[in-house]
Amino acid sequence: MAVVERGSRRGQVVHLHPTEPALHVDQVSRRFDGRRGLTTALADVSLDVRQGEFVCVVGPSGCGKSTLLDLLAGHQRPDTGHVWAHGAEVVGPDPRRMMIFQDHALFPWLSVRQNVELGLRLAGVARAERRRRATGWLERVHLERFADALVHELSGGMRQRVSIARALALDPDVLLMDEPFAALDAQTRDLLHGELQALWRETGKTVVFITHNVREAVLLGDRVVVMTAHPGTIRRIVPVDLPRPRHMEDPGLIDLARGVLADLRDEVPGAPAQAAG
Repeated sequence: MAVVERGSRRGQVVHLHPTEPALHVDQVSRRFDGRRGLTTALADVSLDVRQGEFVCVVGPSGCGKSTLLDLLAGHQRPDTGHVWAHGAEVVGPDPRRMMIFQDHALFPWLSVRQNVELGLRLAGVARAERRRRATGWLERVHLERFADALVHELSGGMRQRVSIARALALDPDVLLMDEPFAALDAQTRDLLHGELQALWRETGKTVVFITHNVREAVLLGDRVVVMTAHPGTIRRIVPVDLPRPRHMEDPGLIDLARGVLADLRDEVPGAPAQAAG
């Protein structure tokens, strides 16, 4: 198969060689024009994410984590540099890259099944196939009994499961997750950590996961990308060579999280220590 060439026409689809990264960020900068003038959110960021890899991104508030995710999704465009996915330069949103937000973004007037089917309906998938896929994914996230329920009848963790099922029903190559568990209680978050890891192993999807929780990043990630304070650059990338399945109480996980946390404290001098869990 062809290897992506830097000189390929903008937006042209080129088949990835198996060794090529699923996502390629090349010297990207992003600026915003605000009330105080031009603000740089990201400065000269380069990152490769391998196919099937689970990468977590941590950094101080305002360091551009969500901006990076928006660039990968195609919701924003870089001011300088390039973002590549699926063997083509990213020029806009694509159903092969699905976003999952902290706010589940479900439609309250639709049932759980209808929410999961929505993207499929917009993609023109036939009704019977929509129902088959939605039912299958609701079973995999343990919500088949709630298929006809409305959003207000669900707990926060259940709503996030619906959001994950809706994204996976479209069979994307990449999941882009922006602090999806931040608003949940600790017990629900721990449960969803296990379920997400199981789904990732089962599907082989590429995942980029934004979080403020350092121990969560080490629990989930193959690598943890540590970003600097504003403007956002990559301070270092930490490989997580710990066996799976992992648990929050594992001594190796706690030690590695402490090292990442020390990097973050260096980025905000004088700030109180952030909890690793």
